[in-house]
Amino acid sequence: MIRPSKRRIVLGIGAGIAAWKSAGLVRILRLREFDVRVVMTRAATEFISPLTFQALSTHPVHCELLDVQAEAGMGHIELARWADLVLIAPATADLMARLAHGLADDLLTTLCLATAAPLAVAPAMNRQMWSAPATVSNAALLRQRGVRLLGPGSGDQACGEVGPGRMLEPAEIADEVEALFAEYGLGGGSGGDADDPADEAIPEMISKGSLAGLEVLITAGPTREAIDAVRFISNHSSGKMGYAVARAAAMAGAQVVLISGPVALPTPPGVRRIDVIDAQAMYDRAMEKARDCDIFIAAAAVADYRPIHSSKRKIEKTKESMVLEFTRTPDIVAEVAALANGPFTVGFAAQTERVKERGRHKLEAKGLDMIAANLVGVEGRGFEDDHNALSVLWPGGEKELGLAPKHDLARTLVETIAERYREKYPD
Repeated sequence: MIRPSKRRIVLGIGAGIAAWKSAGLVRILRLREFDVRVVMTRAATEFISPLTFQALSTHPVHCELLDVQAEAGMGHIELARWADLVLIAPATADLMARLAHGLADDLLTTLCLATAAPLAVAPAMNRQMWSAPATVSNAALLRQRGVRLLGPGSGDQACGEVGPGRMLEPAEIADEVEALFAEYGLGGGSGGDADDPADEAIPEMISKGSLAGLEVLITAGPTREAIDAVRFISNHSSGKMGYAVARAAAMAGAQVVLISGPVALPTPPGVRRIDVIDAQAMYDRAMEKARDCDIFIAAAAVADYRPIHSSKRKIEKTKESMVLEFTRTPDIVAEVAALANGPFTVGFAAQTERVKERGRHKLEAKGLDMIAANLVGVEGRGFEDDHNALSVLWPGGEKELGLAPKHDLARTLVETIAERYREKYPD
């Protein structure tokens, strides 16, 4: 993938334990050919040394508002003009509050007021702090002003609690940054030399991706099959894998439509999202769109059965036991694969045992072009977790994708799909 020669990011580091992740973020951004300058709040230096970021970014780290060595003490203006994007990771509750209310009491908040570059923040805080009314209000205010919130994710926290509020993983943030540069058409700051050649446009970079010019339809998340007005049958799918695949496909240049069951995830940049609740609605939307797409990726965990009878009122608890009768739901991926002149069809198979054997059986029985089979029911991978491992199978071949963050797996899976698609349709 061809990238422009200059993509400039000012990375702000807030005072949170997640600051250690930001060291890895700098490394990943530089590997993706971003030029990164780091600004730290004074309190952030208590969590991680500025020297670490200086070594990783190869630039001096800025901590003080009035730096006499930077543009006669006006370093915040110099950095503000230089940046294509200002990214704050981690963004603590305190830092988000100061940004929301326009304070400029240190270098980082002053720079945010002084720059014309887009601003993105990756929140990181205790789950109670994230859900506090003040933080909810501040987050909403920042969004209204055009600030992009990247996350937060959900899971184990340093305080020992579990829930939303943890900072996204560095590679996830880097993916979001790539998408922002593509969306905004960024690629060269205004603070460079006047005789520098023009940077190559990011949209052109995307147009050269492995899925450039292709229409990709993806399903993701669980479905909910109603029992009555308040109860439903569902599963543990979080939608994280499907959403990661949608993001990766968009970054590979595809026009992506995502049909999503009920999840608590933001829509990936550059992706058109259609929300559904139950299996029938997902089937209907998928069949409407399938004939117009080149590739169909069925990552959703669709319910295999639904209650035959669903009450529009709440069923009161009056008996010691209750019997429900179920009927099969439509097999979306099999029906798409069976379409005449249908798309290149990729299925997913979540299994608790004999993963490759059962994955291969589904591949053949449903007439798929490819299937990604994975083990679930074990700690540290699969449903609701941020990590996974996949056995990618196709007629006459296979590829093992070892345990890794889902966003990394998604990129590799998308490239594998692209390779197989181009082999099947070389023109």
